[in-house]
Amino acid sequence: MKKRWVVPLLGLAGGITGIYRLVVSGALTVDTGIGRRTRSLGPIDRSIAAPPEVVFDVIATPYLGKTPKAMEEKLHVLERGSDMVLAEHFTDVGNGRRATTVETVRFERPNRISFRLLRGPVPYVVETFELQPKEPGTAFTYTGEIEADFWGLGQWWIEKVAAKWEQAVEHSLQGITEEAERLGKKSNARSRTS
Repeated sequence: MKKRWVVPLLGLAGGITGIYRLVVSGALTVDTGIGRRTRSLGPIDRSIAAPPEVVFDVIATPYLGKTPKAMEEKLHVLERGSDMVLAEHFTDVGNGRRATTVETVRFERPNRISFRLLRGPVPYVVETFELQPKEPGTAFTYTGEIEADFWGLGQWWIEKVAAKWEQAVEHSLQGITEEAERLGKKSNARSRTS
């Protein structure tokens, strides 16, 4: 009697594992609206020793211009406009897996960059980068919101995804800060010699 349940249970376990892998990778988005749960992302605040215009350009150039080879592993722009792009972002989620998200990115020069998720491991994410002048450079603030379905399961899932999401933002922010401060120093050196 027990043996006839083994094969169906193994099949069910394999199916659940396959669905989980599709959701984690962003290939399958579960968006039913049933039992929707919401969590804030951030805030993440940083002081960057470069003017807001420089910080904005460091963030915007890979999207609005040619994506540098060094970023091709993390970013692929599908469609470019003058102030908005449709882009794929690739994030390592551990165990040799990579999540792919598709997002719109809107640029409001010089103080705001907004992201809206279209496809990914959760049905809803909105995020903003706010850039404000603050001596000696820029006050950077990241905020957002993430949602998932199915009550407690959805809450568990957004906590798991949000941790990776904020970690990816922190990692990107480190590179943005380094590059903006490098460019800011170059710009200051040029203006002192002229």
